[in-house]
Amino acid sequence: MGVNIREIIPETCVRVINDLRELRGKVVAIDAYNALYQFLAAIRQPDGTPLMDSKGRVTSHLSGLFYRTINLLEAGIKPVYVFDGKPPELKSREISERMSTREEARRKYEEAIAAGDIEAARIYAQMSAHLTSEMVRVSKDLLESMGIPWVQAPSEGEAQAAYMVVKGDAWASASQDYDSLLFGSPRLIRNLAITGRRKLPRKEMYVEVKPELIELNSLLSSLKVTREQLIDIAILIGTDYNPDGVKGVGPKTAYQLIKTYGNLERAIKTLPGAKFPVPPEEIRKLFLNPQVTDSYSLEWRDPDPNRIVELLVKEFEFSEERVRSAIERLLKASRDIRRPVVGLSKWFKS
Repeated sequence: MGVNIREIIPETCVRVINDLRELRGKVVAIDAYNALYQFLAAIRQPDGTPLMDSKGRVTSHLSGLFYRTINLLEAGIKPVYVFDGKPPELKSREISERMSTREEARRKYEEAIAAGDIEAARIYAQMSAHLTSEMVRVSKDLLESMGIPWVQAPSEGEAQAAYMVVKGDAWASASQDYDSLLFGSPRLIRNLAITGRRKLPRKEMYVEVKPELIELNSLLSSLKVTREQLIDIAILIGTDYNPDGVKGVGPKTAYQLIKTYGNLERAIKTLPGAKFPVPPEEIRKLFLNPQVTDSYSLEWRDPDPNRIVELLVKEFEFSEERVRSAIERLLKASRDIRRPVVGLSKWFKS
């Protein structure tokens, strides 16, 4: 999902956040679909089976959303979740390919289970994660019961989150995808939804995943490119709007081409056979002038414990003891984030 420009991002432009409390007092606009998919992929049984209630309804995303959001609040972060609206027409092929990939992964998961290959089953189960409209609806309901604001984007959630940061309504956007930078988000936080020890696929090795902060101006300055040129680099590699990109052109080659020739049009002339079924100017327009809205209000309210228990415990069969314990943490953290912050973080500038 999204464009992968990690190879050309200098390590000096990636600031590791060792303690979430470094973000105390900051409003972070979280790409909701991205976060929910991370929860669906990561919160599973050893064989890859997601958490489910007795009716077979998947609850991994609700577990992640509830407990991880409380963790963010306890660190003093003010989260707002931004949900995708109608995707651009240019994204239809990418969406179709994602559905096919998930179906293939589901088939391979069943084969792996039949063969007793638990490790393979876990990997394919994660790849087959699917978010339904009902799951999204319940996620919004849970956020409302927790007193956490959410925003309905007219189109791309990442674009809306980036716009909110540009406006100053949020300090940073949070997503695993680097597209947030192409949409113009001044700051991108990765690994915010899922942190901690993660097992490497097919290896008995674990890595520690920590949130990372990337500032757009710092990145552009380090690469010595403009945001428009960064978008051209992405188009050469392939984006959600032109998944194929240019055959044989990876991030480093694309960067060198744009650095050398200045823009996509001139770079293309040096690539015999390079074709773009979608006119590059249309893709640029989606990144530079995406569909966004000002119709939102950010307010962190008192949680409704009874509503949370009704939803998680009575409806989806979560452990009542664990949920009530988490609610106590939520109530305290919710009160704390609404108090005036005395002194800004010494780690980051506003």
